[in-house]
Amino acid sequence: MMIPQSAARPLFVATILVGSFLLFLVQPMVARMALPRLGGAPNVWNSAMLVYQALLLGGYYYAHRLGKLPVARQARIHLVLFALAALTLPVGLIGLPPARAGLEALWVPALLALSIGPVFLLVSAQAPLMQRWYAANPQAGEPWALYAASNLGSFSGLIAYPLLAEPLLSIRAQSWGWSIGYGLLFALIALCALARRGAVDAQALTNDQKAAAPPIPRRTIALWLGLAAVPSGLMLSTTTHLTTDLFAMPLLWVIPLGIYLLSFVFAFSGNRAGVRVMTAGAWPAVFFAGAMAMVSQGANGLIPVFASVGLLFLICVALHGRLYDERPDPAHLTLFYLVMSLGGALGGLFTALIAPLAFDWAWEHPILVLAAALLLPAAPSLDWRAMPGLDRPLHRIVIAVGLALALFCAWQITMIVEANGSGLISSFWLVGVVAGGLIVSQWNWLAAMVLLWAMLAQGGLLTIKDTFEGVRQRSYFGIYTVRDRPAEMSRTLAHGTTLHGTQSTDPARRNLPLTYYGPTSGVGLVFAKAQDLYGPGARLGVVGLGAGSLACYKRPGEVWTFFEIDPLVLRYSENRTFTYLKDCAPDARVVLGDARLELARVPAGSIDVLAVDAFSSDAIPLHLMTDEAVAVYERALSPKGVMLLHISNRFIDLEPVLAADAKKRGLAAKKRADSPDPGLGYTPSTWIMLGRDPAAVAAAAAAGDGQEWLGLAAPAKSVWTDDHASILPHVEWRNVVGTPQ
Repeated sequence: MMIPQSAARPLFVATILVGSFLLFLVQPMVARMALPRLGGAPNVWNSAMLVYQALLLGGYYYAHRLGKLPVARQARIHLVLFALAALTLPVGLIGLPPARAGLEALWVPALLALSIGPVFLLVSAQAPLMQRWYAANPQAGEPWALYAASNLGSFSGLIAYPLLAEPLLSIRAQSWGWSIGYGLLFALIALCALARRGAVDAQALTNDQKAAAPPIPRRTIALWLGLAAVPSGLMLSTTTHLTTDLFAMPLLWVIPLGIYLLSFVFAFSGNRAGVRVMTAGAWPAVFFAGAMAMVSQGANGLIPVFASVGLLFLICVALHGRLYDERPDPAHLTLFYLVMSLGGALGGLFTALIAPLAFDWAWEHPILVLAAALLLPAAPSLDWRAMPGLDRPLHRIVIAVGLALALFCAWQITMIVEANGSGLISSFWLVGVVAGGLIVSQWNWLAAMVLLWAMLAQGGLLTIKDTFEGVRQRSYFGIYTVRDRPAEMSRTLAHGTTLHGTQSTDPARRNLPLTYYGPTSGVGLVFAKAQDLYGPGARLGVVGLGAGSLACYKRPGEVWTFFEIDPLVLRYSENRTFTYLKDCAPDARVVLGDARLELARVPAGSIDVLAVDAFSSDAIPLHLMTDEAVAVYERALSPKGVMLLHISNRFIDLEPVLAADAKKRGLAAKKRADSPDPGLGYTPSTWIMLGRDPAAVAAAAAAGDGQEWLGLAAPAKSVWTDDHASILPHVEWRNVVGTPQ
């Protein structure tokens, strides 16, 4: 007995919504589980997304192949495989051995694929497979609107994780809750199979439809690939922008992905008015926000990042809207989704795997913005050629004038930027470039040329100059820039947009620790007196090598160990780009690998002073700030040992987090907020000191000629753990939305 068609549509919608909700709820959940093993580099999430896109492609291929069978047989096979995959639940990570240094880009995808591959692949098949089953009834109508429902479910799952699941539930509870949802989905799929019992043989129906449907040209398939690949790659490059300077955590991971998914809801809607409006808006946004895509230095606050997020949404709606407009006959439905998925995987492959290996900077971002300009559909509202009385010769005149104006403006902006970098004047001229770009927006290649000129003028020339001068290098863990400043007699190391160390090129000051590590900083005060506190054989550990500044606090007889996750950072010290380590602590031991994992292997009580300074640009790896991480540090400390944690951050207030952990663990705690003279090369910094012995902490705080250490602020309501942590209560929103103070 078949379920009535009036009831079948809500059933299929519910099944697709639940499947998509679960699919995109598990993405941030598994990545969050992996943080203690993988660290907080932005590429960790990009690697995870690459795995998800590959599994999604596999799921769509599975749906495409399965869709060639009769519906009843499809249902039996799918339900059996669904039940077998349930044997891998609850969701968790397998015990894969740690990655060797330099192989993280391969190890991370392997860990995630082996951990959630079976259930993710089968759940990912729901959207195309359920649409195929739905269309098996000739009276059901076209299934395309169900794809919008799929993406609405996906978007809901993403938003639910950082706003509900992560703040309210432990990782274990999340895993079991997801497993219950998996069981509900199994039941819904069974009901959908029941609804299509006795439906027309899917293969016969498909053959009849294909006989009437036109064949798909290769050029159309290539267009589908491009329209799917560019938004996918752009979504990941925008994610890198966000997580590099804030925090590697699900709230920031899901913003670009959520925008990407939400764009499908608009793009695959039957009402095309919204898509037309957003496509028209995408063109000026491409010239305004896209012009900043090559800026690598001098950006203030997060305005450029927010602009790139808005640009991502408009581009995704416009390109996915064009993809919907190019959709085939329903007979080719699973082929269409398979090509879409392949395009998404190719975009992810380019951004997550190829770009970090091929480029010294995030060149994938401007490349993808330019590619979007080449693919954006022409906006009818911007088509000046339709003006009454404007014939073809006048078209050519307007084009020539527009190009001349754009070239002149680009040249003027370049001159101004090179002369004094005046933001107001360059913005004025940028308006001229945008006007010229909109004039030629009916010809994508001309619009892309204007956009490229704007990118070069707004900072791209400086970025290209840095590439040709070889001042940047890129690894799996970040983008590093080493810059000589002759006027200041210094050499700097920047990671992303954040200064990570400076060394003076003046021989008389070459071995003086600068920036956050000066003599009045919390770490400087304690390290300078380590022998007074712990004797001539004091044992010191440092998490995060950076330029090696702290090495020059070493005194003869002390035993030093540095823990560094990135081989490229160590290379800067080995090749004497920065000479702190070679000059001041040549016998120091450097351990490559994740500091938390490596510290867990050292003998208990083997370190007297431990400094934790593991920034990734302005982001701090979450897994180095949880209660379990502090437990690892505490175990490594001697009975009277102290740990110093660097919490200087523009966007996250970490003091209440550590205060809560100190309270829970019964640790004595002090804070040193240093405001040194910047003219001497020092930078304001905040360090927190924790230790088991209150007398030892007081003695360390007294070291340094009476420099003031204070008590900690009120503790947070809950302690961060690997199982449960949320940064929302600790975000410095005034700095996020404006220029950091």
